[in-house]
Amino acid sequence: MTIRAAEKKDLPFLIAMIADDKLGSLRENYQIPLPTEYTLAFDEINADKNQELMVLEDPNGEIVGTFQLSFIQYLTYQGGIRAQIEAVRIRKDKRGLGLGKTMFLWAIDRAKERKAHLLQLTTDKKRPEALEFYKNLGFKDSHEGMKLHFGG
Repeated sequence: MTIRAAEKKDLPFLIAMIADDKLGSLRENYQIPLPTEYTLAFDEINADKNQELMVLEDPNGEIVGTFQLSFIQYLTYQGGIRAQIEAVRIRKDKRGLGLGKTMFLWAIDRAKERKAHLLQLTTDKKRPEALEFYKNLGFKDSHEGMKLHFGG
């Protein structure tokens, strides 16, 4: 397995994975050709040194997973950096094979490399299996998260 930076040509595979679950199917617009919003977002992410959109490839070069790491500079923790992992997906036919753990171990090492003092994530409460997976990796549900959605 190889973890590498996502390339623009990977976008259809990434959006297909993000849209391929009960929550993603409600909020994504997966179609070919992809809506331009996805390409514009990719360009913004790719241009930001504090954003790393990654893919997991199998030995055949097929994309089987994706995640995004964001590095957030804070004044707290004496000017520390927090790493945040989001948009974690494993292709539906490859789940349960330990690939998510492979991605997370890589992300943890990358966060440490970038001198982050912690790696945080959010997950929807409608995904209890994800919560259990994160706990098994050592994540603690130490805070209560809240969101304020603006339309759409």
